[in-house]
This record gives sequence, structure tokens and C-alpha cells, in this order.
Amino acid sequence: MARSKANSEERIETEQAVKVNRKRGLRTSLLLAAVVVVIALAAQVLHLVPGWLNPFAEQTKDRSSPVVLKSIRDLSRYEAAAGEYQVVVDLEKDAKFLPSAIRGQRTLFVGNGNVNAYVDFSKLASGAVTIDKNRTTATVKLPRAQLEPTNLDPKKSYVFATQRGLFDRIGQFFSGNPNDQQQLYVLATQKIQTAAQQSGLLQRADQNTRRMLENLLKALGFKTVTVTITDSP
Repeated sequence: MARSKANSEERIETEQAVKVNRKRGLRTSLLLAAVVVVIALAAQVLHLVPGWLNPFAEQTKDRSSPVVLKSIRDLSRYEAAAGEYQVVVDLEKDAKFLPSAIRGQRTLFVGNGNVNAYVDFSKLASGAVTIDKNRTTATVKLPRAQLEPTNLDPKKSYVFATQRGLFDRIGQFFSGNPNDQQQLYVLATQKIQTAAQQSGLLQRADQNTRRMLENLLKALGFKTVTVTITDSP
């Protein structure tokens, strides 16, 4: 009986030791896995691991659909001048009765774009070009230059800084709003278009077109060339 009791006690102690070893092994494995994950994440943040070795590296896949040609237009215009512009959009949204630290957002956006000025020769009226009998004098009546829509460069336009209140940060974490970026691009485009309208770009385009036609017609043998800019050619 004593020997049997001793064997039973030894078996129980052995089973308990195995269980303890298993628990220790499981804890050690979990700890090692956690350490590996932390090291991998830290290396990713610090850019220490090449992309092909990094299990957490992001992959970019272009799943865009093919480009669809919607229309083609024939143009009869002379691109006479171009202006490059930069604008800093300072957009602030806040709540009426809450401080900006709680609810509000302020964004600084740098927009870079260009605007072209052109003269549309398709709008020349009949009789806009007159030539005398000796073919030595030519008179041309041109329409005034126009501005193309602003072409905002997405590679050179960017958000410089953003300040968000607590509620806005939480909302941004759960759901981003793509319209925020679109609004910044629209505002930058509008401001650049207004600046181009007021910057003398149209006047420069009129002068360049007049000079181009005068040189062209004189090269064709005309002695006297008169080019006038009118609202209704």
C-alpha cells in the first residue's frame, strides 16, 4: 500500500510538472511572438526592413478601369500667354459654442497651378480681315483673349498642416471624408482663376497675338499691318 501510494504521488507530481512546463512554454512562445511583432512594426516605422522581407509592408495595386474617350474637339485658337500661380488656402471649420480644441478643424493647403490665355480665331466675324487692292495693307480685328480653366497640379499641391479638435479626430479615425480634399482643390482653383483674371494675363495675351500677326503678315509681304482688339470683331 505504501509503495502504491508513493507511485501515485510521484505520478501526480510528474503531471503537475508537465502542466507547469507547458504553461511556461506557452507563455514563452507568446512572449517571443509579441517581441517579433513589435520588432517588425518598429522596423517598418524606421524603414529598416526591405519591403520584400517585411510581412507588414503595404502593396499598391492599380485596379482602375480603362480610360474612356468621351469627345474630341477641333480647336482654332492661339495660346498667347500662360501664368503660373501659387495660393495658400487657409480653411477653418468650427462649432459655434465649442472651442476649437473640442470641435473644429483648420487646414492649410498649398495649391500650385497654371492658367493659359488664348485667342479664339473661330470667332472671327466676316470682314474681320481686310486687304487693300495692292495687297500691301492688311487690317485684322481680333476678339479679346480668354482664360482657360485653372489647371491645378496635383503633384505640387498638398496639405501643409492640419489641426483637428478632439471630436474631429475621433470622427476622422472611424470614417474619412474624401470631400475635404475636394473642397480644398476647388477653393484653390477658384482663387487662382480670380487672380489670373486680375493679373494682366489677358492683356499680355492680346499684345502677344497682335505682335504675332503683325510679324506673320509682314513676312508675307504686307507693308502695313493693323491689328485691333475689339469686343465684337
